[in-house]
Amino acid sequence: MEDIKFNLNAGQLVRSLKKQPGAFTFQDIIEFVKAHSVPVIHLNHVGGDGRLKTLSFTPRDENHLRQILQWGDRIDGSSLFPYIDPGNSDLNIRPRPQSAFLNPFTEITTLNMLCNHYDVRGRPLDIGPEHIVRKAHQHLTEVTGISLYALGELEYYVFYQPQDNMYPARAQKNYHESKPFAKFDDMNDEILHLLTSLGVRVKYGHAEVGAITLTDGTRLEQFEVELDLEPIELMADHLVIAKWIIRNVAAQYGVEVTFAPKISIGQAGSGLHIHLAAAKDGQNLLQEPDDTLSDTARRIIGGLAQLAPSLTAFGNTNPTSYLRLVPNQEAPTCICWGDHNRSVLIRLPLSWKNIIQTDRSDHDAHLARQKQTIEFRSPDGSANVHLLLAGIAVAARYGLTSDDSLRWARDCYVDINIFAREHQDVLNRLESLPHSCAESADWLEKQAHIYRQGEVFSDRLIEGVLRQLRLFHDRDLNEQLQNDEQKAEAYIKSFLHCG
Repeated sequence: MEDIKFNLNAGQLVRSLKKQPGAFTFQDIIEFVKAHSVPVIHLNHVGGDGRLKTLSFTPRDENHLRQILQWGDRIDGSSLFPYIDPGNSDLNIRPRPQSAFLNPFTEITTLNMLCNHYDVRGRPLDIGPEHIVRKAHQHLTEVTGISLYALGELEYYVFYQPQDNMYPARAQKNYHESKPFAKFDDMNDEILHLLTSLGVRVKYGHAEVGAITLTDGTRLEQFEVELDLEPIELMADHLVIAKWIIRNVAAQYGVEVTFAPKISIGQAGSGLHIHLAAAKDGQNLLQEPDDTLSDTARRIIGGLAQLAPSLTAFGNTNPTSYLRLVPNQEAPTCICWGDHNRSVLIRLPLSWKNIIQTDRSDHDAHLARQKQTIEFRSPDGSANVHLLLAGIAVAARYGLTSDDSLRWARDCYVDINIFAREHQDVLNRLESLPHSCAESADWLEKQAHIYRQGEVFSDRLIEGVLRQLRLFHDRDLNEQLQNDEQKAEAYIKSFLHCG
């Protein structure tokens, strides 16, 4: 357990209760509310659009507070999930004490908690985002004994109107830029601090490559917030909270942000790369003791490769997603993997064994293996992160149990830049990712039986996702927009606040 006294960014709840968030109980919450006279409680939950929703309470007394914590309240599911019929739409949300945090944006002291969804019979809701990712992880562990950890690289753009032309950022050259060229460095630091104070494990933040000037003079500056490895259920919650934090901090700075996959044709889009680690008995299984890649890692890579086309249904959910998945934009287009290679779909990042190399001890070598991840690079900011991480867990389970996974990993490995002209023959033999929401839906329909295994994804959810994707009617849209920048920018604007 982390030393709470040594956690310089610990929030007030952690300092007051002298516990890490995972150990919070309802009684802890009651005692904190009483001791600090907290007048407002927010119950938050994730809707079908992947955003954080809020139900506000002002407890009258301790008994009322206990009722709120134990029973939650009723909500209208048909206004939150497109898969629910208004004729039978009552749901119940109940808070999780482990998720409690003090809202950093309200003038009145407010305590927030994330909730689970339940149906009218009190059962976990089959289409509840938190239930699906938990069920997917449980099924993976039951079948393989392996637990899955993830971290997300959350990229976003800041919109602003420049007051002058001092220290302008250079297009496609903004990576790791510092002030005064990076105008919103302080804002990103504030975001990192707030996330850490709420119990989110943050790895780092930095300016990203994108710097765009639109035709009306608006400038956009790209940043990244990278979280640190956590169980996939927790990572899904924390990515939703991270988006909420980023948007609220931006609003306080008087600017807007977007997680949209694409802002301008020919300029860097925003991804949501997901890094994965597989563990058993607390040990990362991706590397062997001799530092070679394990068969477990190769099987997971094989599973991701096989389900990559249908995973776009959860990770690339609107037509602008497919404007990002184009050659030479550090975004994948084909199903392949490689070491340290940013032209591929699945990347094995630089191994820490190569960093901690000189005179390293056995302990250092063990630590290096614990940090190894597999990076899945197709998802973007439009993703419904709970469904995406649930789908990734399904892919990992499928890879670990499928006879074809090692062959897939062998056959789709590349050690070149697949977009270089001299490697056109390699590019031509690789299978492509979908080019539209319509193609993504076709693939999900084709591979749906895999997601249904273990009753992880229900028929109702899969049919609802298919219906939503096909409503875009975008089978040929990508090609049209790539050749008409003005039309593309107008279309892109309608998806600026996705995810």
